Amino acid sequence: MNMDHHLSSQLKTLHLGGFVETLDLRVKQAEEEELDYISFLQLMVQDEIERREARKLAQRLSRASFEEQKTLEEFDFSFNPRVKRPLIRNLASCLFIEKKEHVLIYGAAGVGKTHLAQALGHEACLPDRQGI
Repeated sequence: MNMDHHLSSQLKTLHLGGFVETLDLRVKQAEEEELDYISFLQLMVQDEIERREARKLAQRLSRASFEEQKTLEEFDFSFNPRVKRPLIRNLASCLFIEKKEHVLIYGAAGVGKTHLAQALGHEACLPDRQGI
């Protein structure tokens, strides 16, 4: 679909730039799957929500200034069996932030402290941890 310049301008005025990015793909999908108008609109709105959440996450991660982007999914719990997976998963809920509690991660060099700290920081930046 060739988007009309006027429509593109209107969408950007409404801060719906994601619509511009996904419109062609979603129109094609709507035609192929014979979607009704409401289903098509729901797809477009969901795309916009996901785009905005991804942008907010990128901004939070950037402001956090982590040395590296680490996640809990990347952490090898078998590398150091003394790291208790249930305890880390509990910390990943980020309730300690809400309760204004401190967390101290200590141990010998090379056991994964920095990775875990950065991964917990990454978890804290996720939208569902932001009260959104």
